[in-house]
Amino acid sequence: MTTTRTKTLATLCAAAGLAVSLSACSSSGSSTSNAANSAAPSTSSASTASDQPFGAACAAVPKDGAGSFSGMAQDPVATAASNNPLLSTLVTAVKQAGLVDTLNSAQNITVFAPTNDAFNKLPKDTLASVLADKAMLTKILTYHVSPTRLAPTALAGTHKTLQGSDLNVTGSGADFTVNGNAKVLCGNVQTANATVYIIDTVLMPAS
Repeated sequence: MTTTRTKTLATLCAAAGLAVSLSACSSSGSSTSNAANSAAPSTSSASTASDQPFGAACAAVPKDGAGSFSGMAQDPVATAASNNPLLSTLVTAVKQAGLVDTLNSAQNITVFAPTNDAFNKLPKDTLASVLADKAMLTKILTYHVSPTRLAPTALAGTHKTLQGSDLNVTGSGADFTVNGNAKVLCGNVQTANATVYIIDTVLMPAS
C-alpha cells in the first residue's frame, strides 16, 4: 500500500511539472508555494535592472552626493549636469549659451550629453570659436536635446531635436550609437525633468 501511494504521489508531481522531490511533495503543498515565491525576486530584479543606468562610463559617476545617480534624479537636468564631473565642459557651454533656465524648465526631455573628452576631441580653435559664438553654440546644444523623454526601449530610431533637425539612434540593449559615430557611454540617467544619455562625441547639426 505504501509503495502504491508513493508511486501515485510521484506521478502527480511529475504531471504538475514541479521540480521537487517525492518527500517534499508528499509532506505538504507548501513547497510548491515556496518554489514560486523563490522565483519571483529574480523576475522583479530583471525588471528593476532594465530601469537602471547602463554603460561602462557609469562607473565614473560619483556613488553618493548631488552628482550621484540618486542625487541627479532630484534636480532638473542643467543643475544635475553641473554636479557630474564628466560633464563640466558641457555645463560651461550651456551657461555660455544662456540655456540653463531653458533646460531646467523643460518637461520630459531627452539630453544627449557629451563628456569633457568629447569636447576635447574638437580642435581647440574650433571649440574656442563655438564657445564665442552664442548663436552657433545654441544651435549645437539644442541639437543634443529631444523634446520627448526616451526610455532605452524607445531610443533606437529617428528623433526630432529642439534645434529642429533630426538625429538617428541605432542599437539596442546597452549598445547605442547616435548619428553613426557618437557612442552612448552611460545611458538612462534620470534627472527630475529629463533622461540623459552620456555620449563620447559632440553632435553637429547639418549647416
